[in-house]
Amino acid sequence: MHRRIPISSVMLIPALVSCGGGSADLLLTNARVYTFTWTEPDVSGAPALDAPYSASDGWRPDAEAVAIRDGLILFTGSVEDAEAYRGPNTEVLDLDGATVLPGLVDSHTHVPELGASLARVDLVGVETEEEAVALVAERARQLPAGTWIVGAGWDEGAWADRYPDMRLLSEQVPNHPVFMRSLHTFAGWGNRMAFERAGITAETEAPVGGEIRKDAQGQPTGLLLNRAVPLLEDAVPTPAPQQLQEQILAGLTEMAESGFVAVHDAGVSAPVMAAFEALEEEGRLPLRVYAMLSGRDTTLLARWESQGPDSDTESMLRTRSVKAFYDGALGSRGARLLEDYSDTPGHRGLGGAAYGFDATWMRRMMTAGFQISIHAIGDAGNRESLSFIEAVYADVPEARRNRNRIEHAQVLHANDIPRLADLDVIASMEPAHAVEDMVWAEDRLGPDRIRGAYAWRSLRRAGASLVFNSDLPGSDWHIFYGMHAAIARKNKERAPAGGWYAEQAMTAEETVRAYSTWASFANFTEERTGMLETGRWADLTILSVDPLGLESRDPGGILDGRILITIVNGRIVYRAEP
Repeated sequence: MHRRIPISSVMLIPALVSCGGGSADLLLTNARVYTFTWTEPDVSGAPALDAPYSASDGWRPDAEAVAIRDGLILFTGSVEDAEAYRGPNTEVLDLDGATVLPGLVDSHTHVPELGASLARVDLVGVETEEEAVALVAERARQLPAGTWIVGAGWDEGAWADRYPDMRLLSEQVPNHPVFMRSLHTFAGWGNRMAFERAGITAETEAPVGGEIRKDAQGQPTGLLLNRAVPLLEDAVPTPAPQQLQEQILAGLTEMAESGFVAVHDAGVSAPVMAAFEALEEEGRLPLRVYAMLSGRDTTLLARWESQGPDSDTESMLRTRSVKAFYDGALGSRGARLLEDYSDTPGHRGLGGAAYGFDATWMRRMMTAGFQISIHAIGDAGNRESLSFIEAVYADVPEARRNRNRIEHAQVLHANDIPRLADLDVIASMEPAHAVEDMVWAEDRLGPDRIRGAYAWRSLRRAGASLVFNSDLPGSDWHIFYGMHAAIARKNKERAPAGGWYAEQAMTAEETVRAYSTWASFANFTEERTGMLETGRWADLTILSVDPLGLESRDPGGILDGRILITIVNGRIVYRAEP
């Protein structure tokens, strides 16, 4: 008789079978296990012939149990066969039908900012300037005068036609400098004291690619756009090294609770890199971290160029990528378009060197063997980024092996979609962005260009590689939200009926792969993870719902899921309360 063990507790089970040195450290039983060791689906999303799927019955798990030893998968298969791996010191968890997937990966994050955001004023979902100011004023009453207040999350896309200024904010919060970054980081809003601390005056000139909004008298209004945002953000005191480490740990802990076994951190600066390295040295990283160096920190790039990319795949911290910006965001009309914005005639955004893209350094890093990951949103930004990569390949053919990426690949001209496959460039995309942006994206692009936006299926049909992620903390990073957005093309309210441009939706299998199997390819660990197979890393995510099973019956039910357990390197790093 199989005895059920609450997953909220740790219990040791007396051995029923003595297996000597062959026993497991951890045994997971009575589960719905999807190993993902079968052949990948075709570009239309149709499951392979060897997949555990049938047209009549849908998906079925291909295992019931997983045995783990020394951080590696020892066995996957039936509950009965798993008994051979039970030993006197084996921890056994009966999962009571929970779903086990290869460990999920968020392949575009900003973990230090996530950790810091937990202490910030949360403006996500705030709809009006008045509501935002009230939240900041409430925080100000709790802090000594002169203390900086930082908020984040107001939506620069939804607010683009009614941007706030500093008048009400300065009136309600006169004695604390305030900086409030927008949802996708391409707009910043502050009060008078913050602008004074930053030295931003009527005489301050905006950097190329940025805008300081000014009134009729030439005075700053309190709003900064695109590359002007750092003028205010950089005035906020930087955290001490220990504080930065704690912020990173807070962010990684949140990611473990959200079911992720690894993150790709996009745009790591020298202080953040030092914090990651210190945490790795001390053995304190709970998740695997793939660091993408900031393309703006040339001193850091020079250091890594001289030593080359990490070749050790076993380390919890690996560095072999560089993140660069080519253009801005669609919501704030900073993305570079081939033709005018549909709602702003005469304006096409800005990109390339004018937006801070350093082609010389990117070429150098590609030549040194680093993957480059270029932020490109607009169709012109994407076209020009692809042309840059293509030009480097012509001179440095081996750079094609770097598995270079376009981060977001958000708006693509039809002629450029096949180029990602032709150039072996990975499209790194955010399902949540589609359902968050749908309320205004077509206004920016018009009815024709929108069909090349958030075009996951078009990219798959063209043969391009995809990975999915959140770009947190700018978007909700919870995996059930991302999966539902990818599969249903609907928001959290399960709207619109039928899905937004549903022809671009992904299947549940593709979606899980985009957060696991394909993510492992994007960081060069596809031989070690991404599947549940003997000898691979024991990185697993255990969920309360089965997204493959729900796909045809009730895709909205995915939103009701919970993360039960997250396992990294064979160690439980998160376990839900009962």
